[in-house]
Amino acid sequence: MSSYAAPLRDLRFVLEELLEHRSLRLPEYQELSEELVTAIIEEASRLAGEVWAPLNRRGDEQGCRLENGEVHTPTGFAEAYRAFAEGGWNGIGSDPAHGGQGLPEVVASAVQEMWHSANMALALCPLLTAGAVEALAQHGSEELKSRYLEKLISGEWTGTMNLTESQAGSDLSMVRTRAVPEGAHYRLSGQKIFITWGEHDCADNIIHLVLARLPDAAEGNRGISLFLVPKFLVDEQGRPGERNDVSCVSLEHKLGIHGSPTCVLSFGEHEGAIGYLVGEPGRGLQHMFTMMNAARHKVGIQGIGVAERAYQQARVYATERVQGRTPEARGGRPAVLSEHYDVRRMLLSMRARLEALRALALLSASEMDRARHAPTVDERQRAQQRVDLYTPVVKAFSTDQAVDITSLGIQVHGGMGYIEETGAAQHLRDARIAPIYEGTNGIQALDLAGRKIYRDGGTALSGVLDEVAACADALTADAKLAELGVSLHQGVVDLRRAVAIVLARGDDAERGPDALQALATPLLALTGHVLCAWQMGRAALIAQAALVTGDDDAFYRAKLASADFVLRQWLPIGRAQLAAIEADPGAFDEAW
Repeated sequence: MSSYAAPLRDLRFVLEELLEHRSLRLPEYQELSEELVTAIIEEASRLAGEVWAPLNRRGDEQGCRLENGEVHTPTGFAEAYRAFAEGGWNGIGSDPAHGGQGLPEVVASAVQEMWHSANMALALCPLLTAGAVEALAQHGSEELKSRYLEKLISGEWTGTMNLTESQAGSDLSMVRTRAVPEGAHYRLSGQKIFITWGEHDCADNIIHLVLARLPDAAEGNRGISLFLVPKFLVDEQGRPGERNDVSCVSLEHKLGIHGSPTCVLSFGEHEGAIGYLVGEPGRGLQHMFTMMNAARHKVGIQGIGVAERAYQQARVYATERVQGRTPEARGGRPAVLSEHYDVRRMLLSMRARLEALRALALLSASEMDRARHAPTVDERQRAQQRVDLYTPVVKAFSTDQAVDITSLGIQVHGGMGYIEETGAAQHLRDARIAPIYEGTNGIQALDLAGRKIYRDGGTALSGVLDEVAACADALTADAKLAELGVSLHQGVVDLRRAVAIVLARGDDAERGPDALQALATPLLALTGHVLCAWQMGRAALIAQAALVTGDDDAFYRAKLASADFVLRQWLPIGRAQLAAIEADPGAFDEAW
């Protein structure tokens, strides 16, 4: 098992050279220096590598246990979480008015990758809290915000989202949990499943955001409201007091993330759990999606993080494990795994894809900053369109790739990777949940095809593809990068063709929605490949320019190798998705 070191050089490259610290140019952040951003990232890497990462394996082996209604997390988790909260890391991107540090989202996202690399199970706790903060900040009353936000932002209290019920998985219209008015509050009764960090011993209080129905609520999504239900009721001075009628009745036994308590929560087994309405009645699902959309981007980053940990472990193993000999042309001597070109292919595939995915995720985060703080309404609206477009791609494409990258990590280890003692298998088991929760990747694909492309006639994506084409032109103009430019141009042509098919199939009065479903997943895969290839094309231009000016930094040479792999070996795999998009979906009509 290898230790973890944050990929600081690549994170700095994305922030400083690819994104040119765009967020720091916004009026909101002009007093934030590049030097301070670097210091923040370096300090986060120390906590991640020295405190969180050593607990990752222990969390997998020990798991969580439920005793007398109380959940006990793995040894060391509570102390590691408190070190995180006391260091102010929980609120680095939150509003200073409520105790946050107000840093740009792109900086917060870079730091969050480290937490998930170091210890994905533990990092899920602040991920859910961040979503609760976002939902409460946007939709909560002033009274709720004044009572709960500061403690959530500081990390003294943690937050959850309670959507799923046994009969209501992705179809939240089937939610049955009830909320009955009682004076200034409500009494909730019902049961929720799959509640991440729904009960634990790391914080003094847990604030549950719960979807439920009022007695006179309409059927379907329009009848769902959102409620804040604390584990411990909070008095006028903001202190936790009496235990609310919320209990953890069981823990799920999962494939991975064993250190993360995934709970079945029961509300109202006695007199009813006291809860408070968040936002407007009947608009709970819309309010909860504030939380969900923020979480979806972070789940994409989570996938990148755990895949980075798998890559680092595979790379170390490959440089130490002696297997076979080099070809006679290279001496015919005993060789370590990394000297064999098929192993190098796997390692380069892991590294290059991670660099591409990281760049796209941080590009999306920088657009979030612009959507919130750009000087003009037009700039903010344009940035938000791109955030909306990128979010399903970052969530789904990154997590699908994470599953493949962590699987490759096992492959590099060979048979030893299949043995639990090496720790390689944990990364795959942990990563496998990411394409499922916060909206399955199929749902993300439907969102991209239907809501983000078909509804606006492909306008937002078309604008992005104009920039991708300009990058391809710049690559083609450089003799050493011309082949990369040709490949990127081909990707643009294919994705434009795919968008035209989406628009045509969606207009089919008879089969429109079904036709979009049939092509949604290959469309998202093609989009992800092209957008990631774009980022690596941009990276290649920067690296080549640095080398031309005499900077013989090994980092730039490695970046060119990554870009070459992405554009000439990986992008063609994505382009093959066009054939599936073009295929007639008639086979899907077959009864099952």
